[in-house]
Amino acid sequence: METVSGNLASTLRIEPGITAIIGSGGKSTLLKTLGLELMRAGGRVLLCTTTRMFPVAGVPWDGSSRRLDAAPWKPGASHALGCTCEACAGLVRGSICQTGVLDPQTGKFSSPAEPLDQLAQRFDYVLAEADGSKRLPLKAHAAWEPVIPSGTANVIWLVGASGLGKPINEAVHRPELFCVRCGCEPTDTATPERVAQVLNAEMQALKLSTARVMLNQVDTLSDPTMADRFEAALDRPLIASSLK
Repeated sequence: METVSGNLASTLRIEPGITAIIGSGGKSTLLKTLGLELMRAGGRVLLCTTTRMFPVAGVPWDGSSRRLDAAPWKPGASHALGCTCEACAGLVRGSICQTGVLDPQTGKFSSPAEPLDQLAQRFDYVLAEADGSKRLPLKAHAAWEPVIPSGTANVIWLVGASGLGKPINEAVHRPELFCVRCGCEPTDTATPERVAQVLNAEMQALKLSTARVMLNQVDTLSDPTMADRFEAALDRPLIASSLK
């Protein structure tokens, strides 16, 4: 098991282009942390979603020179197609912004009006949340997700360790699908072995065997051996983290 101790992008082997972040247990935190790291290394970074997400707090919403700890968006204000600000045009090094169609009623972004493969021609890194998890640490995917853009270079599959050992109906988004895939009941425990079984089944069904799996929130585990059990049942390399 590899533990994130320094450069997150290096640990995840992030290549330039589109990165799809899927799963549960800290996707928005990973999106922001990875984006800021790539920006500080001189990259032109764009954050977005292929479904719906709240704007990432602290990241400029309009590509301006607004401080990174300032309010990220205003109701009714969003990027416009063909925006010529420097960050959106990808003309400066070490820039970051977020884009999407903003719903002023919910405050959420949906996917950008411009296709991500076109945006990727103007930015070094396009980081996209590609599914939802209702803020729960574990999830099972419905038939229509994840929404991974064509031409995606990297897929990061996040799993929230805080859900291990908890009742499935409390810790899992779409518990009924989770139970179908591992043959259990919603009141049963989300053991590391069951979570690994569901993830392996979905990886095979979605043809995402090259996705990099990250177990986040390992600092919440009362029994650290759960991480080892998860890796053993998954039978593939695992990256452990405690992103804040």
